[in-house]
Amino acid sequence: MAKKNNIVIVFDFDKTIIDVDSDNWVVDELGFTDLFNQLLRTMPWNSLMNGMMKELHDHGKTIEEIKQVLRRIPIHPRVIPAIKAAHALGCELRIVSDANTLFIETIIEHLGIREFFSEINTNPGIVDDQGRLVISPYHDFTKSPHGCTRCPPNMCKGLIIERIQASLTKEGKKMKMIYLGDGAGDYCPSLGLKAEDYMMPRKNFPVWDLISQNPMLVKATVRDWTDGEAMERILMEIINEIISLEEEEEEEKMLSSDICKISVGIVHEPMVPLALQVPLNLVK
Repeated sequence: MAKKNNIVIVFDFDKTIIDVDSDNWVVDELGFTDLFNQLLRTMPWNSLMNGMMKELHDHGKTIEEIKQVLRRIPIHPRVIPAIKAAHALGCELRIVSDANTLFIETIIEHLGIREFFSEINTNPGIVDDQGRLVISPYHDFTKSPHGCTRCPPNMCKGLIIERIQASLTKEGKKMKMIYLGDGAGDYCPSLGLKAEDYMMPRKNFPVWDLISQNPMLVKATVRDWTDGEAMERILMEIINEIISLEEEEEEEKMLSSDICKISVGIVHEPMVPLALQVPLNLVK
């Protein structure tokens, strides 16, 4: 078991861990692309995907067929090694995604990486009594809108990051966060990162474009990446940088503590004036 460090890595899922969008992948592979494109003009994405799951069910598509499609989703060969290496170095890994629980759980269990993630924040995807996948919004905007104008009504990732930060502070942990994402929905959380954190936007994707428009708005250090190979290399560089810095700080604290202990242990004798030697011929 690796020694825990002070790093939390938050991954987006679609086009970050996997190389495509899982929603589009299922719809396309099962032959419902045209209907999806027609309905996309009329409703928000999350509501649309819930509707598409009803359409799939009404056309006789089963949950097992959906899972079979998900198990052959493309992923860059260096992403899984990157996740395993980060976990082995003691990092805590979490997922924040606008996909849904069934899609994500099916994929990461198939890939053998479920055990590496301590938390998955995404839209609930529950199979009902009729065997249909029902996708609900992460934030129930019909009852309590999240109020963020930058994000879709069903999910504000910025609020999720705020909650994670608050929970870590409450636990008394001084954690550094590394956030990886590609989409426009990953921009809001990037604005909430602190100066000691790192933002890893996928280059030439929507979140990278948004950050590039005004880089000064993001306090965290920004390191972009292009594919799974670059993700692995840059992520390992950042983790090692943080660990090395923490080790240096720990050594300085120990050195400072040792110096204090040595100083306390020294006893200074009072200065006594030396006796003057008087020549014998001057002594009366």
